[in-house]
Amino acid sequence: QVQLVESGGGLVQAGGSLRLSCAASGSIFSINAMSWHRQAPGKQRELVATITRGGSTNYADSVKGRFTISRDNAKNTVSLQMNSLKPEDTAVYYCKGMTFYSVQYWGQGTQVTVSS
Repeated sequence: QVQLVESGGGLVQAGGSLRLSCAASGSIFSINAMSWHRQAPGKQRELVATITRGGSTNYADSVKGRFTISRDNAKNTVSLQMNSLKPEDTAVYYCKGMTFYSVQYWGQGTQVTVSS
């Protein structure tokens, strides 16, 4: 089992920045890729950014150049630095961990609200 706990959400004005963190515990040795997803009201959950254990990253087109995902394997954390935030970035952000056997674990989510 893997437990994921997100933190760092909040309210920010458009153009501002926030940094989300996700702390992993439990059977962390089994985790390969970590990712951030978001879900806005009335919309489907979407992938924001992914980082593999080796550090390879991938981003949704909508956040490229504004968001940066990073990972500290020693501290078992993954972070999402969000800059130049837009109102359309408002959503609940979820951390996900995927094991080498493709088992998925989700955090409880953290609210990000960007005001115009």
